[in-house]
Amino acid sequence: MRIIAEEYKSMSVFKQFKLMIKKIALLFLIAVFHTACVQTKEITYFQPKNQTSDNEKVNLNEHLVIKLQPGDIIKVFVNSLSPEANTMFNIFPETQTQMNQVNSTIPAIGFLVDSEGAIILPLIGKMIVGGLSPKDAADLISHKLEKYLEQPTVSVRLMNFKISVLGEVARPSLYSITNERVTLTEALSLAGDLTIYGKRQNVLIIREVDGKREFARIDLTQRDLFSSPYYFLRPNDIVYVEPLKGRLTSTSRAVQLAPIAISLLTFLTIITQNILIK
Repeated sequence: MRIIAEEYKSMSVFKQFKLMIKKIALLFLIAVFHTACVQTKEITYFQPKNQTSDNEKVNLNEHLVIKLQPGDIIKVFVNSLSPEANTMFNIFPETQTQMNQVNSTIPAIGFLVDSEGAIILPLIGKMIVGGLSPKDAADLISHKLEKYLEQPTVSVRLMNFKISVLGEVARPSLYSITNERVTLTEALSLAGDLTIYGKRQNVLIIREVDGKREFARIDLTQRDLFSSPYYFLRPNDIVYVEPLKGRLTSTSRAVQLAPIAISLLTFLTIITQNILIK
């Protein structure tokens, strides 16, 4: 240590200053690497409980059955042996092009379920569908139409099944689901998966049930998520992916100003070198 101290004292002022700049830059790079470093265990999905064996079976919850509720928009398609009568019900296009990503300026087309859970159909009039699944609603409509149409068949489809995916994902947005089933993993796939800064152990699901909001946390790194009641998403669910601490650090004001500080130190080094040479 004594020898090193003597060598340091024997250095010129410029060399001492230059050595100090190198040390500062090295410490900065170590700090950035330390904060940006993410362990593999923190970003690997669906890890087995036993790391030495990957053979495991996880029981899935029963398939989520969607129930119609006030504010829903449904499309009712009727088919029977009376083509002229069918047109009274099929007043909306049979097919409607839907993108995964919702264009909020284009409203869904169909019958609106009112605050009482009812819709108004030709011939039938007002009928309650709130609390029924689309299949049960179709069966009820078909039964009521038997007195007016010959061998009617009815299909009911929910047109405003939307979910929001926010936070640390590649494409945060509001997404439209074209069928009656979507899982958490499918929703994240639509959003382009989590970024490297996404916190996989604590994904937040926000759900509205009977006028109340529920908040649940899901760990994507564990296989227990497949048996979670929140694995199957419901209409209007919100999926939020929190950022890791490394993300917060990398976007902090100090890190943003670091390149400017390094540039300033480099400039001072050049100026000092020119002065000492003269």
